[in-house]
This record gives sequence, structure tokens and C-alpha cells, in this order.
Amino acid sequence: MSSPTSGRRTFEYATVPLLIHATKQILDTWGEDGWELVQVVPGPNPEQLVAYLKRERS
Repeated sequence: MSSPTSGRRTFEYATVPLLIHATKQILDTWGEDGWELVQVVPGPNPEQLVAYLKRERS
């Protein structure tokens, strides 16, 4: 009999500051490490955004 969590996918999450002039470069770097973008929200100042990312735990 399998345990209740077998086959269950788990994720880890990261919050990343994004500078408006370098957004693509920053997201590409995280994407190369297996992170998937979940959402982008306004940051603490007009020149910054905050990205929420996730990836499956191995």
C-alpha cells in the first residue's frame, strides 16, 4: 500500500525583485534554473517589480 503523499508533487517558491530595465534577463536566469513565473506585482518603488516563482522539488 502506498503512503498518502506518494506521487504527490511538491513545490518550492521564491520571491525575486525585478528591475524594470533588466526584467527579461533576470527571469531568463531564473528560468534556466527550472523556476516558473507565477505572478509579477508592483514593488516598493516605481522602478521595481516583484516576481513570484515556483519549481518542483526533486
